[in-house]
Amino acid sequence: MPKVSTGHDAAAPGRGRSRRVTTSLAEINVVPLVDVMLVLLIIFMVAAPMIQRGVDVKLPAASRTQQMQGERVYVTVPATFRQSRMVFLGDRPVRLDQLQELVRQKVENLPDKQVYLRGDSTITYQELMDVFDRLKGAGVQNIGLVNRPPEGR
Repeated sequence: MPKVSTGHDAAAPGRGRSRRVTTSLAEINVVPLVDVMLVLLIIFMVAAPMIQRGVDVKLPAASRTQQMQGERVYVTVPATFRQSRMVFLGDRPVRLDQLQELVRQKVENLPDKQVYLRGDSTITYQELMDVFDRLKGAGVQNIGLVNRPPEGR
């Protein structure tokens, strides 16, 4: 917007008040904006690899769901796992060191490499992670944890 000056002008002393119009420099200074954007870009480039993905949880859309299609693979870790190192693949007892190969063979032809893991409440978290590691080593993409609903339902 032009500035309007209403002071006395030295060139016209007898005229009284004169009006002189001057223009100001009306440019946007984009250098600070570019600096801020580059700093934000660097921050996001450094922070993006550090952000870990959370656990994918697919909640049901309705209380009445349909039966899942296809074959389910269940691995059960019993309370005697600590002593025997045996788990159940379906209904078949399997030693932990054989679990990886047997699960690999079982899920090889399945479209979604998903296994459902059932564990007794007395086993430790580390024992459950040992089974998890074997399942992941077998090429299982998703491992579902199976639990039972509360008694009141």
